[in-house]
Amino acid sequence: MKTELNRDKRRVLLFIPILIVPFMALGFYAMGGGRGDELLSKPSAGINTNLPNASFSTDTPKTKADYYQQADRNSSNKEDNGIAGIAGQLGFSDLKRKAGSQDEQTKQINEKLEALNREINKPEPVYGQPKTVAKAQPSNIKNDVDRLEALMKTMQDNKYEDPEMAQLNTMMQNILDIQHPERITQRMQFTQSLSPDSQFRATPAIIVDNQKAVQGATIKIRLQDTLRINGMLIPKGQELFGACRITNQRLLLDIKNIRLGTSIIPVDLSVYSLDGMIGIDAPEALLTGALNNGTDNAVRSIGFGGFDQSVATQVAGAGIDAARQLVSKKVRNIKVKLKSGYSVLLRNNQLSSR
Repeated sequence: MKTELNRDKRRVLLFIPILIVPFMALGFYAMGGGRGDELLSKPSAGINTNLPNASFSTDTPKTKADYYQQADRNSSNKEDNGIAGIAGQLGFSDLKRKAGSQDEQTKQINEKLEALNREINKPEPVYGQPKTVAKAQPSNIKNDVDRLEALMKTMQDNKYEDPEMAQLNTMMQNILDIQHPERITQRMQFTQSLSPDSQFRATPAIIVDNQKAVQGATIKIRLQDTLRINGMLIPKGQELFGACRITNQRLLLDIKNIRLGTSIIPVDLSVYSLDGMIGIDAPEALLTGALNNGTDNAVRSIGFGGFDQSVATQVAGAGIDAARQLVSKKVRNIKVKLKSGYSVLLRNNQLSSR
């Protein structure tokens, strides 16, 4: 049994190289084995990195100067081969050059002769001609002056405005107003300053109640016309209130605020009489002041020199002094009678301060 296995093993080992050798030969051939000459002779693909060597012939120029010399030789060869070269070789080139120079000299001489002939044949100037021109010039100036005088006279006689110029002026004003909006505001302010409610216009009003006004009393007046203040319109019949003060036989009344609905409008109004003077006339203030001064002096002159200076007397004297001071203060209050319906004028001081 063991010998049979060894025999089979030898057979397998004998046939394995027969199977492997053909495959190895095919692989060697596929990889290019045995074809070395064909691969060397086959051209390689891609960029040829080898540059050819420079080969210069003896006739090829090597520098820039050589190229110029070669160009000169070529041009000289062409001239020699042409008709000009043949004529030059035969001796005709010098004659042609001499003939050309003679023709140019002849032409210049002829031009000079023609110039001399023009000067000789030129007519003599006539010296009498400028006189006629000088005479004609003043006449032309006189005509122009007459035309200007006539135009000025026509402009002076024509007192009517040109409608075209008026239209152009209006258009220019509108363009300026568009470019400068502040011009419209200035124009409106100027118009308001020239309106009826200007700084010289006063608004009529009347005293509402009969009263005896003292220093610092509140006076009520009623508007008899509309009043415009800071763009706001105060209606007719609106009641205004102000505190008065008495000085120099005048009752001065200033109004600082106006209640319009639920709005308090700050103003600066002064009351003037119909005589044009500020305040209301108060002639009784002088008489009342004189009487008050006399009463005050009489009360103050009361003394207690004849009484006994006991404690009760001193207490009574203190009470009398207090009553004297109270009476003195009361008699000092100057009263001015105001009648209902008394006409006054209101002046807006804010307009005058602008």
